[in-house]
Amino acid sequence: MSLNREYQEKAHKFIPAGAHTYSRADDSYPENAPPVLARGKGAYVWDLDGNRYLDYGMALRAVTVGYDYDRISQAAIAQIHNGNNLTRASKIEVEAAEAITSLIPWVEMVKFAKNGSNVTTAAIKLARAFTGRKFVAKCAQHPFFSFDDWFIGACAMDAGVPNDYKGLTLNFDFNDVSSLEKLFAAHPGEIAAVILEPATTEEPRQNFLQRVKELCVKNGAILILDEMITGFRWHLLGACQHYGVVPDLVTYGKGMANGFSVAALGGRRDIMELGGIHHSSERVFLISTTHGAEMCGLGAFVETLKVYQELDVVGSMWRSGRRLTEGMNALAAELGIAEHFSFDGVPCSPNFTTRDRAGNVSLEFRTLFVQEMLKQGVLMPWVALCQAHQDAEIDFTLEAGRKSLQTYRRALEEGIDTCLEGRPIKPVFRKKN
Repeated sequence: MSLNREYQEKAHKFIPAGAHTYSRADDSYPENAPPVLARGKGAYVWDLDGNRYLDYGMALRAVTVGYDYDRISQAAIAQIHNGNNLTRASKIEVEAAEAITSLIPWVEMVKFAKNGSNVTTAAIKLARAFTGRKFVAKCAQHPFFSFDDWFIGACAMDAGVPNDYKGLTLNFDFNDVSSLEKLFAAHPGEIAAVILEPATTEEPRQNFLQRVKELCVKNGAILILDEMITGFRWHLLGACQHYGVVPDLVTYGKGMANGFSVAALGGRRDIMELGGIHHSSERVFLISTTHGAEMCGLGAFVETLKVYQELDVVGSMWRSGRRLTEGMNALAAELGIAEHFSFDGVPCSPNFTTRDRAGNVSLEFRTLFVQEMLKQGVLMPWVALCQAHQDAEIDFTLEAGRKSLQTYRRALEEGIDTCLEGRPIKPVFRKKN
């Protein structure tokens, strides 16, 4: 038995779903995907059997410079040798807080944590404490905000969440201001917060974000923008800067520390201070975790900010993404399948859409494309670009894309069953396995 398969079996024996993130589990990948990875460097990863892949998963978009970028790794190691986790606030903890508040004008105070779910939930708690209200309005089209009950109770995979929680989260539609207006009208004076991503593969239209902000101000609700993906990718200051909107609270995570575990909640001082000790209002138990300000991650974050500015990492991702998008779409047009396969979305964070012969969005055809790219040495479950995706990597990807799309065309002509090897991938949020 190969090491890949041996460790895959061990993973399912000891870990529910075989991984600590559902989107890393087997059912999110074709059957020829490497089940366990050993290491990564730059834009490449290696499995346990020594196979190398050009990676576009990039640790679920958390790695934006490249795996094991020396300066960032060394900055983290230096903090490990400083003790990594001390009895009181550490020097690097204060320096990291100063760095992000100096960089981003609407982050007047910050709380660090280890993952995005913690900081989005903390933002919801702050908004409820600040407003004295209970309801939360979230964008229905944005796939994930938190593993906590306020979000999970409002999605399809809601087992384990008491019914009492489920009615407190309301849904509105992206780029549809009227859907949010209706929520405010139906729950006057009861909505504490509105939470959404500034953009996903769909960008805001007709000043949508600004109009959402106006509605929040008018109705006394807190605007929370979740920049877990867009932060440090759309712009060094995030998509808020790119689209020209100032949130009340904002959350960051994936792009902060080049794969080290750092997330952040930031925002207005008058709201954030409720979690502090220098006020006379009722105390709010905000984020209080033993490892939330672990020094290695914060050392990596401070160094990552320097690398961003020195290497124009954001500009590099935009340029590479534009070239990849244009190249893939040109290949699809050349092969006569542009109506069935396309790259779209924002160039710094592209998306590919797969459609079947009838023109319907298809997970089977998505699985086929990922399967064929793997055969060419490219791991592309989605498209997360980093600084290490340079011209040579884009060239390699486009050549792999040409061969993969030739098979895609044959599947359209002869039927998906003639090309797909094994079961299709499945969405994370579903009622049954």
